[in-house]
Order: sequence, then C-alpha cells, then structure tokens
Amino acid sequence: MALSHLSSTRSNRLLRPLAAAASSLCRPISTSTEPLVIETSIPFTPHKCEPPSRSVETNPQELLTFFRDMATMRRMEIAADSLYKAKLIRGFCHLYDGQEAVCVGMEASINKKDCIITAYRDHCTFLGRGGTLLEIFSELMGRQGGCSKGKGGSMHFYKKESGFYGGHGIVGAQVPLGCGLAFAQKYNKDENVTFALYGDGAANQGQLFEALNISALWDLPIILVCENNHYGMGTAEWRAAKSPSYYKRGDYVPGLKVDGMDVLAVKQACKFAKEHVLKNGPIILEMDTYRYHGHSMSDPGSTYRTRDEISGVRQERDPIERVRKLVLGHDLATEKELKDIEKEIRKEVDEAIAKAKVSPMPEPSELFTNVYVKGFGTEVFHS
Repeated sequence: MALSHLSSTRSNRLLRPLAAAASSLCRPISTSTEPLVIETSIPFTPHKCEPPSRSVETNPQELLTFFRDMATMRRMEIAADSLYKAKLIRGFCHLYDGQEAVCVGMEASINKKDCIITAYRDHCTFLGRGGTLLEIFSELMGRQGGCSKGKGGSMHFYKKESGFYGGHGIVGAQVPLGCGLAFAQKYNKDENVTFALYGDGAANQGQLFEALNISALWDLPIILVCENNHYGMGTAEWRAAKSPSYYKRGDYVPGLKVDGMDVLAVKQACKFAKEHVLKNGPIILEMDTYRYHGHSMSDPGSTYRTRDEISGVRQERDPIERVRKLVLGHDLATEKELKDIEKEIRKEVDEAIAKAKVSPMPEPSELFTNVYVKGFGTEVFHS
C-alpha cells in the first residue's frame, strides 16, 4: 500500500506521535517506503471464492504505524480497565485488547468514505477512524468532551464524518443497519463499501441472515465481518453453534477465514473483500481472533477458559508481538526504540485521562436533547 494512501486513511492523532517519537531517539527509526513483501502466518481458507495471495506488500513506515496504533489501543484498554475498577467508568464496558489487528488491518485497506458499523466493543474502532484518546476517555467517564457528549458511554461511540456509524448494544442489530448503509452506497454509485462487524455470539441471529439474503439479492457492497473470539459472552463457540465455520454460514455467499491476529493478513483480506463486493455483492470474513479480557468488565473471563489458554495465545499469537518481531527482524528499529515508543504512548494515555477527569459533566438539560427529531416532541400539550 502506498504511503500517500496510508496517510490519508490513518488517524492524524495516531500518526503525529509516531513521528515525534522517531525524531527523539538516538538513531532515526526507518521511514523508508521501499516495499517489503511478507507472507501471512497461515493460508486463507476460502468458501466459494479464490483466496487472495499470502504475500502481502507493506513497507517499514506502515509496519511501525501498525505497531504504534495497536500499542496505543492496548494501553488505552488496559487503562479503561483500571478506571472501571476505580468506579470512574460506570455501566457496561467491553474491552478489545487482543483483537487490535482486526481494527488496524481493516483501516489499512480502506478509506474514511467506506463505512464501519459494529457492536459494543467499539473503543478501538473509534480510535482507528480518527477519534482521539481524550474523546474516548471523556465518553467512558460520561463527560461533555466525549464523542457522544458523555451520553453514550462505552457501547455507543460514533463518528459519522469519518464513516463510523457506531457501536450498538442490541446483539446483531448493527448488521441490517450496515446493509442499509451499503444500499445507500450502491444507490448513490459512490464506489465505497460498508463493513458490518459482529461477534460469534451474534452469528446465529435471524436478522443477520435476513439482511444477508436481501443484500445478496441486490448485490450490495457489504462485507460482513465475524470477529470470532471464540466465546460469545461465556459460551464456547462449539456449544452455541452447530457449524462454527462462520465464513461458510452465508451458504450462497462467498466467505474467507482469516487469521485475525495477523494484521497483514487482515489488511490483505479486507482489500480483497472490498474489490470483491464492488463487483459481486456480499462476502463474509471470519476473523479468527481472541479477547484477553472477559466479555465485559463484570466477567472475569476465567470461569469458562483456563489461564493457560489465555497465556498461550499471548505467547504464540499476540498481534503486537508479531509486528514487533517483524520490525526487529527487518532491522527497522531497535528493541529500545520500540520500548521508547511504548513509554510515549503510556504518557499520552495518562495525559488524556487527566484531561478527561476535569472535563465537566453534561448539563441536566442534555437529558432532553437527541431524543426526538429537532423541532418535534419537545413541547408539552395540555387538554
């Protein structure tokens, strides 16, 4: 992917700190845009389609951006865990750590005119779409400076101007909404696509199959992305689904199983999927991924799986560590330089939290805004 395209599709908020970090180290981190070709960790598994090549073109700048973006998301979610335990975040809170490669790889292959709609595990998606750490922590703590003015909370991040149509709390309900976005794209002939993300727990929802049926009939540019982290809440996939091969569940619709812990594989798959749906209509991507936290903050995540299982995934498949090894293996940066980037990320997260804490709470009058269409429903009538 060319650097100019990368720059146009990545968050400025995330790119600036990388440049600052690079300039402050003892030797310059590689900023080369010379192409590197790296093979995906495992082959893609196709259904009713030819899989994309395992050889993925990237460059040093992109790999370092992947490292910074995923490390920022990881630190942000760990900080959110602490804030929730300190009772500074209330209500529901679903963390994404472990799944960062899905969000980051997807962003690397699309633009902000392409739409994304997802479920309630949405903090990192918002960040990838150009949101800031301050907006995220302010929203999590219910402050005015949040992306939804402190009224949405963890599950309802939104950034329409960047093509992010929200996190949604009703299981699977975002999929038909995503198909509606794709219908608008086709109707307007704008050559963009929609990614509708859902988990393995939502994969048995009837509304998903209904939406997929009409999308296939009308050849809508919709990519259904099943983020299969293998535990819908606390139920293992094999206990909940007769067929846990989610990339095949569309039957008449093509599908592709992807290593969702390999950011380059995700990038390649999403690029392939976008090209496919613009010509042929829907496709399903199953991202084989894993969440390190429980389903939500009320779930310890250790009653239905072993600690050895979690630590095993961390050691063998962690998406950040995979990119770290690529960066070090190609001599793009030293271990110290990468640790310095992580230290700067920690500082940025801490600063955003400090600013969010002093952001004011919403005014009580905000309870009555965004309930009805503007100009309707706000006047009380008496008989």
